[in-house]
Amino acid sequence: MKNYYALVAGMPDLSPDDAKLNFTVADFKEDYYPRLSGKDQRLVALFFLQYDHRNLLARLAEGEGAAFDDRGMFGRDDLAEALEKVKTGDEQGRGLPPYFYEFIASYPTLKEVTEQLPEDVLSAAYYRYAGAAGNAFMRDWFAFNRNVNNILVALTARKYGFSAAPYLIGDDEMTAALATSGARDFGLGTELDYLDEVARIHELADPVEKERKLDLLRWDWLDEHTFFCYFSVERLYAFLVKLDIIERWTHIDKERGGRLFRSLVERLKDEVEIPQEFRK
Repeated sequence: MKNYYALVAGMPDLSPDDAKLNFTVADFKEDYYPRLSGKDQRLVALFFLQYDHRNLLARLAEGEGAAFDDRGMFGRDDLAEALEKVKTGDEQGRGLPPYFYEFIASYPTLKEVTEQLPEDVLSAAYYRYAGAAGNAFMRDWFAFNRNVNNILVALTARKYGFSAAPYLIGDDEMTAALATSGARDFGLGTELDYLDEVARIHELADPVEKERKLDLLRWDWLDEHTFFCYFSVERLYAFLVKLDIIERWTHIDKERGGRLFRSLVERLKDEVEIPQEFRK
């Protein structure tokens, strides 16, 4: 496993400045990503694919003039080429993840074959793809996020009396339990130690507060699972996710979002301290 002593030690200080970061997700992609090993680049690319999803969905829905987020792994020409390859059936030189091509091919008939929204179909494929990553931390991180989202869907379905099954992602035992169980905890209380916390968050009426609590839940999960990862790709990945959380909160409700922004920045500044045993 490669260690990134210089990168972690050189992580920039983060400080609030008119609710703006002095180091962003885009900066990470430009400055840090090229310095990772090829294997670790493939892992970190899983994070940036979320922007490619948005670009692809916008392109399919709105055409060539759709807005484009440069934080993705692939450019406009890459997406245009992928669309053309699917259209012509060309299997050669396909450079995007396989599920992109499968999604593009199925997009015209999605409404006829599923109740799910296109973005949910794409997310399901994404979680399957990430679940095959050759890194236990990554697999656990994506499983955690998928489970949290599924729990929220199942609780909403129970509250309003509709079937959750068409909207859940995955085909494992946990997903089946969320779709069918009548138990208060869906029979998963001993398997998912965060289920009760997600249920409490689900009951919050304020959507901003709900999103804040979910982000803090994710933040705490990352803290717990990278506690001993001082200089590894896992540490860098967690830092990247936290940057994304802070970045999003700079655009949410400036007063409440600003308070959370400042508290998260202080926590992140503390977390990038080099452990004493590694200091000279």
